[in-house]
Amino acid sequence: MPITTAYAPPAIEHVSILQPDGTVDKKLDPNVPKEDLLQLYELMSFSRQWDHRRLKLQRQGRIGTFAPAHGQEAAQAGSIYCTTDDDWLCPSFRESVCYFHRGADPVDDLLYAAGFEEGMNIPEGAKVLPVCIPIGTQYTHALGTAWAEVKDGTQNVAITYGGDGSTSEGDFHEAVNMAAVLKAPVVFFIQNNQWAISVPRQWQTASETIAQKAVAYGVPGVQVDGNDLLAVIKATRDAVERARNGEGPTLIEAVTFRMNVHTTADDPKKYRTREVEAEWAEKDPIDRLRKYLTKKRWWNTKKQQEMEDRITARIDQAIEDFETRAAELRTPDYMFANAWVEDPPYLLKQKAELLAHFDQHGLPEGGH
Repeated sequence: MPITTAYAPPAIEHVSILQPDGTVDKKLDPNVPKEDLLQLYELMSFSRQWDHRRLKLQRQGRIGTFAPAHGQEAAQAGSIYCTTDDDWLCPSFRESVCYFHRGADPVDDLLYAAGFEEGMNIPEGAKVLPVCIPIGTQYTHALGTAWAEVKDGTQNVAITYGGDGSTSEGDFHEAVNMAAVLKAPVVFFIQNNQWAISVPRQWQTASETIAQKAVAYGVPGVQVDGNDLLAVIKATRDAVERARNGEGPTLIEAVTFRMNVHTTADDPKKYRTREVEAEWAEKDPIDRLRKYLTKKRWWNTKKQQEMEDRITARIDQAIEDFETRAAELRTPDYMFANAWVEDPPYLLKQKAELLAHFDQHGLPEGGH
């Protein structure tokens, strides 16, 4: 007779502290200082409004494709808050909140979305890697940078981000496995936003959780409410502390929801219902944090309006500065820039032919 064994999934810790109504589990509260919470709230609010304005710019043809962070602000803000500038940020393509926390200029963000390489000009010495478009390769980058820190004798860590779909890539499993073997100081932060473009999570993996994948590699795995800023901070803070102490990597699964498009080339109405979106809207991370701050008497409608005015002014100025800079960069021969350190002869020939054409016939309408 065939032998059958009942499968018992491993017990995975689930961290939840801040409820949708703004109440907290005081036993688990990470006691984040008031000023830090207010700054994180503004960061999350800025990111939300930034996504709205970027989407309008994209629909107007003023920038190209980008991936909004709408709905995932707490997951990103809470996790990157637990790192320092001496730690490596190894993102995928949706971590705009993390970039802004590390001081990125919104003008550069627009330049990159408009196709200008200058927009991804990482300042010298900054431990921030460029946007990683190929799915999953950022995990091996994080492993490499973390291991380099170990070899240099530091206690610095690397934090890397990805979606639930990226855990189906070989790079993810190879990186977690080797990080476990080496006890490399890496935090693998998976934002389970329920969708990989139009594919639901259950089509990506039969695992009940993403976090339990850590068990196979001998590392801690924890699932956290990704719309709960306080829970994200607690889980990430613990993981970073383990990494600094030489105890190796941690896999964190932040359960959240991508409220907007996967990228601006996507239409979620084709594969999910408004009812599901409305259900997740009740768990909105920004609304939840605002209710908490209000209950603490740290926030009110006047402060909300003042913050919104600051954000609007900042975004308006960034768009104006972007348009000015883009006009300077948008020359007929820009397509030849940033491809080679030294242009090969055939490219130089093509460039000369193009410029000669414009010298003879003039620029297209609009000058670009």
